[in-house]
Amino acid sequence: MKKIMLIEDDSDLFALLKYNLEKEAFQMVGSQTGKGAVDLCRRERPDLVILDIMLPDSDGLDICKGIRSHPELAHIPVIFLTARASETDRIVGLELGANDYIVKPFFVRELIARIKIQFRSQQQPTRTLQIGGLNLDRSSCRVSLQGSALSLTATEFRLLEFLMTRPGVVFSREQLLDSVWGHDRAVTDRTVDVYILRLRQKIEQDPTNPHYIRSVRGFGYSFNEVASALTAEAVN
Repeated sequence: MKKIMLIEDDSDLFALLKYNLEKEAFQMVGSQTGKGAVDLCRRERPDLVILDIMLPDSDGLDICKGIRSHPELAHIPVIFLTARASETDRIVGLELGANDYIVKPFFVRELIARIKIQFRSQQQPTRTLQIGGLNLDRSSCRVSLQGSALSLTATEFRLLEFLMTRPGVVFSREQLLDSVWGHDRAVTDRTVDVYILRLRQKIEQDPTNPHYIRSVRGFGYSFNEVASALTAEAVN
């Protein structure tokens, strides 16, 4: 049974979601205050967190940052459920590492569908992806090149992880936007090019002649499967 943590200060909404999530056979835990939310996550170890941003005693964005920066929690999917609907709010939320961003008012059935999508994509056959000298650790959300740690943003990490787990597959910019940024997004195709450039500057010896992330003219990008004697450590 999957455990979902809900951080939501609205009592009626908290009760409504608790009823519907338990009806869907999820185990529901949570709090109506943001104070101590990260510590609560550490104790409960949920499989997914639903998080309001505008909490009376905390900022949900700070809570998300706390989850993403904690090595034991960084892998947990986070869905923002908030009344903040501006483009800037959405971008900030996703940049901080949220897996999805849902604006109130919303349909409960849609929220449940999005939760199930997160769980369907939670395939954990490997903890560590190692391709050539490039190493990506999913459990700690850290990336290193030839043993030296790289500083990646949450979005750069998700984009690199997505490509590394599918070597040789060519993805269009639209497909990458859907998979990494999500369907409910406020960014353009150009955003993918910007992030690919940033990744190349960090992982490629020569960004103008990339070894790992190759461009496919007229279509999109692919992780070089030739570079990929994929040595993946299985989770024990």
